[in-house]
Amino acid sequence: MKIIRVFLRKTKATPEDEDVRINKTPSLFDEADEVHISVAFTWDIPQAEFLFNQWRKAGFNTKIGGPAFNEKGGDFIPGLYLKKGYVITSRGCKNKCWFCSVPKREGGELRELPIVEGYNVLDDNFLACSEEHKAKVFEMLKRQPERPQFTGGLEAKTLTLQDAERLFELKPKTIFFAYDAQSDYAPLVEAGKLLRQVGFKRESTTLRAYVLCGYQRDTFEFAETRMRQAWDAGFFPMAMLYRNFKGNYSQEWKQFQREWARHEIVATKLKETGL
Repeated sequence: MKIIRVFLRKTKATPEDEDVRINKTPSLFDEADEVHISVAFTWDIPQAEFLFNQWRKAGFNTKIGGPAFNEKGGDFIPGLYLKKGYVITSRGCKNKCWFCSVPKREGGELRELPIVEGYNVLDDNFLACSEEHKAKVFEMLKRQPERPQFTGGLEAKTLTLQDAERLFELKPKTIFFAYDAQSDYAPLVEAGKLLRQVGFKRESTTLRAYVLCGYQRDTFEFAETRMRQAWDAGFFPMAMLYRNFKGNYSQEWKQFQREWARHEIVATKLKETGL
């Protein structure tokens, strides 16, 4: 079946095959059995609905969906909605973090999916999966032509010594952990100790941490403190800007996020304080 996939914006994870369109209405040369409008963010829904109507009016069998609509995800199909190499082996999370839509979308459950090939793991909460599932995923990652990456963000409090040993054995390119709330800091510190115990070094290109910032009552001073705390725990920080249902944020917070997401700038900021 030929499926044209229409995405609202291009990211590093967006597929790049000939049947991908970025925020495009139909042309006279388009042919497909189905057209899928894929929507990741709620603030893109109005534009996505416009595109849906344009493709449907042109006579295409058009569908619209994605995380923005809180739809429960199905089995992962490599290369369909994510670039080849990206992989999802489980969906959902049993945590109920106030800022996260995953528990609502997935019904507060963690579901292990059939494992397919890929090297960049984007699971919602991979380390919360069963030992059997994790072992199979680690074995799959050993077969990949690229060094594994865990860019979905791992939960520090679920990291075990066995997990740390398996991660080190993979010689990964990048591992991201999450520092979303102050309660995550102590587990992040312990995760850093475990990872160094098994052989990881403090390297900016390997051990990293997403640090949520810009939410209500957050301050630039407090956010910067969390960035430096992540570094103290052994992880190179990367700011993640909180956006509400409408996608609102201030330009001041956007500038802060940009500065703390660029490797060179972050390295300079940390060096200036002797860290």
